[in-house]
Amino acid sequence: MARFTGLLPAVPVICLAFMLSACETTGPAPDATPTVPMPQQPVEAPVRALTPRMAAAAEALTKMAGLQERLYRIAAPLLINNTDLCKSSTRNLLGFTARNRYWYPGEYNEAAQIAFGMGERLQVTGVLAGSGAARAGLRRGDNLISASGKALPVGPNASSTVGSVFGPLVAKQASLALQIERDDKTRELTVPVTRACGFAIELGNADNVNSYADGSRVMVTRGMLQFAKNDEEVAYLLAKGMAHNILGHATSQRSVGTIGSIIDNLTNVRPDTSMLIGTGGIKAMPPELDAAADHLSMYLLARAGVSIDGAPAFWKRLASTYPATVLNGYVANHPGTAPRLAAIDKATADIKSKHAAKKTIAP
Repeated sequence: MARFTGLLPAVPVICLAFMLSACETTGPAPDATPTVPMPQQPVEAPVRALTPRMAAAAEALTKMAGLQERLYRIAAPLLINNTDLCKSSTRNLLGFTARNRYWYPGEYNEAAQIAFGMGERLQVTGVLAGSGAARAGLRRGDNLISASGKALPVGPNASSTVGSVFGPLVAKQASLALQIERDDKTRELTVPVTRACGFAIELGNADNVNSYADGSRVMVTRGMLQFAKNDEEVAYLLAKGMAHNILGHATSQRSVGTIGSIIDNLTNVRPDTSMLIGTGGIKAMPPELDAAADHLSMYLLARAGVSIDGAPAFWKRLASTYPATVLNGYVANHPGTAPRLAAIDKATADIKSKHAAKKTIAP
């Protein structure tokens, strides 16, 4: 939700305890009345005191979750309404992301329990607005039990292995019978799969003002979200990243590995910010490729119902506030501001002309 991947009671233990108690029971003595064994109750782990450090970690996770949820909300119409333009990147998606406490390292593991009530089971951390999951009523905080009768993994490796269960089901079925736990009650939901652009939307846990696209993911950093004045400006960045992915620019520039490693790093709760020194190894995007992505991004935005009128002002403000001399910023990786603005103006004129003529909005 991974990355649609930022960005929330261990029932199996009870079942296991019951089976063990049954196996250890001996047969009744002759002429004695059989004794029905009582199932053993799991020993609850002692509740640890809430330390200031743990409270701070829980607060940090809560803020991260809010930012990731905002990204999902803004990205939803861009991903769902542009399947015709995503070409080979269109996929059947579940429309939600899920993690458990083990996804978070160190003290953040326990903080996930405090902030989100996370345990062994995978818990829904984000639902894509307008997706089949959203229409089915799936909510952030729901615990996942099974999908189409198949038990979903729990424990330390659940986040990395759940794809092997969901993948084949999503590829073959139009909907999934999802069993969840909410408010200590088991519920059954029928979740239709969602046809959408299959790009993961990620939050970058760093304060540099940047956005990255590696061909399969689009990441916006915390610093860029703080710079953006509103959701429309965030949408401009997401659409631009999607356009780079659709046009295969990371591959043509041979930068998939470099950008991918930066995205991998910045998805961590505590990333290694030394990777952001200088350019981070990213080659500047050639102006002609950048302009092509800007041109396509306008159509992605218009088809998603996002106003495109404010795009030139946003890119001008970004270039003047964080120019190419800021080596870990967006403009340093995308220095062609003049070609960008020209491409945006051309696409805007074409989109408005097609809209007036009631023609399909497509490049």
